[in-house]
Amino acid sequence: MNASVRMGRVLGVPLRIHWTVPLLVMLFGYSLGSQTLPAGVPGRSDTTYTVAGLAGGLLLLASLLAHETAHAITARRKGIPVQSITLWALGGMTAMSRPRTAGAAFWVAVSGPLTSLVVGALALGAGIGLHALPGWAVPAAVLLWLGWVNLVLAVFNLLPAAPLDGGRVVQAAVWRRTGDQDRAERAAARAGQALGILLIGLGWIAVLGGVLGGLWLAVVGFFVMVVASAEHRHARVAPALRGVRAADAMSSPVETCHDWLTVQRYVDELAPATRHSTLVLTDFEGRPSGLLSIARLSRVPVPQRETVRLRDVAMQTSRCATCAPDDLLEGVLEKLSPSSGLPLLVMADGRQLVGIITARDVSRIVRRQTLRGTGNQ
Repeated sequence: MNASVRMGRVLGVPLRIHWTVPLLVMLFGYSLGSQTLPAGVPGRSDTTYTVAGLAGGLLLLASLLAHETAHAITARRKGIPVQSITLWALGGMTAMSRPRTAGAAFWVAVSGPLTSLVVGALALGAGIGLHALPGWAVPAAVLLWLGWVNLVLAVFNLLPAAPLDGGRVVQAAVWRRTGDQDRAERAAARAGQALGILLIGLGWIAVLGGVLGGLWLAVVGFFVMVVASAEHRHARVAPALRGVRAADAMSSPVETCHDWLTVQRYVDELAPATRHSTLVLTDFEGRPSGLLSIARLSRVPVPQRETVRLRDVAMQTSRCATCAPDDLLEGVLEKLSPSSGLPLLVMADGRQLVGIITARDVSRIVRRQTLRGTGNQ
């Protein structure tokens, strides 16, 4: 997920935090400290409510991390490579490769909600126990709130629609029954699109009825619909990429340009002869130093083009993902990290640049394979 920052590792898996996470902590912390706790445990100071609300928000964040970590641990035990865990305002996402069996997909999917159920039960039990002790009413209320939130999170995640965990369960069931993983992914994604539209509709009905909390439901529905639509597109495209090598998709020969040239000089002298949408920049020693999208170059304001150099607006090659010519394109695309993505540098023997793969190249391969009858509708 873009706009996230790497914050270390959890059991060896890179952990990324989206910029909306502080918003999540503040939103739930404020709601807990200003409404839930004063109503349930009246008579405390504002400082007590504020600190308890902040603690509750942080505990909720920790429980979301536990949910995603369960997915990662189970995936690794099933032999599925895990790329990263990302937390953001609407929960979390664990990036991993495709499961090899329907059984593995099922256990990876249910591990998260089961963890949330366990966390919820433990928090409720601890809250009930502390409530019986004098002087522990506020911590007990925070734990009770945390327990119910985790139970709701677990139930919501088990709704039978992608990208929710319940959608992964549906996917595993369809895959096991039909033996067709792509068909199963499309079925779960269509269910996710329908659920997203339903949540958006219910959210706006609630808002029109004066319940502002419906806006949050609409936001969740929008997220579900967008991600489910993306997964549906991926499920249609993936069969067309199966068996395709990076060398079959890359643009070659590569168009290069010196990175010290100004934008204006490039526009005046070299742009008319450029055939590709992405250029490879080279430094004074002829080594690749960056990738430059023509579309990005066009956004440089005209008054600045005389002073801005190409390297100033390019993506450095150190941030680009690489692969070998014989690598399978589908596997390479699955392993792309949120910070890299396309385009890809195709390197022979890990040193010599022989081509690049852009989004346009991938689309070209998909169209070609679909015309041959290998893509699914």
